[in-house]
Amino acid sequence: MLEVLISPRKAEREPWELFFVGAFYASVAILLVNWIFSRDAVLVKYSGILTVTFTVMFSLPFMYYMLRYEEKKVGQHKGMFRLLQEHEHALWAFLWLFTGFVVAFSFWYILFPTTQTYRAQIETFCAINRPEQYDGCLAQFGGSKGVQQTAFAGNKERLFLIFANNIYVLIFTLVFSLVFGAGVIFILAWNASVIAAAIAIFTNSNLSELPFGLIRYLIHGIPEIAAYFIAALAGGIISVVVIRHQVGSEDFWEILQDSLNLVIVAVIVLFLAALMEVFLTPLLFSF
Repeated sequence: MLEVLISPRKAEREPWELFFVGAFYASVAILLVNWIFSRDAVLVKYSGILTVTFTVMFSLPFMYYMLRYEEKKVGQHKGMFRLLQEHEHALWAFLWLFTGFVVAFSFWYILFPTTQTYRAQIETFCAINRPEQYDGCLAQFGGSKGVQQTAFAGNKERLFLIFANNIYVLIFTLVFSLVFGAGVIFILAWNASVIAAAIAIFTNSNLSELPFGLIRYLIHGIPEIAAYFIAALAGGIISVVVIRHQVGSEDFWEILQDSLNLVIVAVIVLFLAALMEVFLTPLLFSF
């Protein structure tokens, strides 16, 4: 639909337009899920997963053509920073798409504050942010009763938990991009939905507090997502070189080195995002 109106070439020229694309797809997804599955006693429990799935389905065609367009730029060894510069506009487009997801998910979650819609996301939020009070967190904000988590006493332990979780997602993103690059949109949509649930919790489902919630979580959310897309870019570049039968050539080893350097950059950015989430954000906002 919108991928016809906003081509990959146009998206690179005006990446901010992807904000509206993301907001539209996420809104349609959550409204459809609430309309179709809200009265189903079984499927309503999986509304959070279904919302992300529908968002991915709507976004997949655009994501596919966008990555195909970026793949055409892959050629000889250009250096890590040259690669980042060459794909800079695409990275900005994906970040705007992610922001659109977050804003739309947050808005509809606050407008229709039912714990069923984001049950899976709330459970993820509690596991990462309230591991020492996991069951209490679920009881307070919604979600099914889970297994009691190990207590974490301080910021260092929480930093380790968040960074380890993000590294797991980064590895998954890298592997996914090697097999099917467009599938990375699931990582984008899922993280956006988890952040939206956290924003709704932070704002106590008060729509007037939404801007503050967005600022609180996008401070570390945007660099976190940027790290995932840098990793996806690295995996996509390797995939293209392999498909073009350049394995073993001099260019292949040089491009492989560039891609590994991109992964290192992604890990560094991810660690900085975790530091911001644990130490900076609490200084600026009280939870």
